[in-house]
Amino acid sequence: MPIVVRLDVMLALRKAKSKDLAHYVGITETNLSLMKSGRVKGVRFETLEKICEFLDCQPGDLLTYEPEQGA
Repeated sequence: MPIVVRLDVMLALRKAKSKDLAHYVGITETNLSLMKSGRVKGVRFETLEKICEFLDCQPGDLLTYEPEQGA
């Protein structure tokens, strides 16, 4: 998939725990884990906003586009 989720990178840079982020955003740790692995079909802007607020970052810090080779 050409959209890469860098949520784990931002958590590490901010020295934050997934558990704390999930609680702040109001989602389960399981859903956050699915999001981190890129196995979700979409993310609500409200959720993205809360994640950015907690991590003090921009949406572009969390999502990158990396075209597939040979596509």
